[in-house]
Amino acid sequence: MEVNMRSLVLLAVLLFTSTTASGASFDPPKRKPGLWGFKMTSQYAKGATTVQQCVDEKTDDLTKSEMPGADKLSCSKNDIRKEGDTVVSESVCKLNGSTATTRAVFTGRFDSAYKADIKTTYDPPIAGMPEASTVIEAKWLGPCQPGQKPGDVLIPGMPNVQDMMKGKK
Repeated sequence: MEVNMRSLVLLAVLLFTSTTASGASFDPPKRKPGLWGFKMTSQYAKGATTVQQCVDEKTDDLTKSEMPGADKLSCSKNDIRKEGDTVVSESVCKLNGSTATTRAVFTGRFDSAYKADIKTTYDPPIAGMPEASTVIEAKWLGPCQPGQKPGDVLIPGMPNVQDMMKGKK
């Protein structure tokens, strides 16, 4: 069950991050182009999950349109705004027959490092999970590696997520 919960939390985070930019009441900050490293921790996963993503100016828009299930995601609320030194994103979306209500608070600098505290409730619960709390710590690592394309998402032990979304292995 641990792998399934980790996958579910990761999917929710990826869906969440792919949908937040479209409801912005201001221009959300853009990440610095290059290779970003993410450390994700959740109450449902032992230890941290690490992910790397090659980012360019269009990656967030590309990610939104290419996320698996993004075309089936129905959101009644999708808002992102600046509150002081933080960026707050709130969404209410239908996900696998459940309503996922998410609030994320981003702090830091999008040109070097930032942190996201994400809290989601599911009604009804998904796979017995009524809520999820995830912390993402992101850090710019430098230029993308040779052979990486903007949007490539690398998770240890898995093929490139972007290739999986396009049906490649």
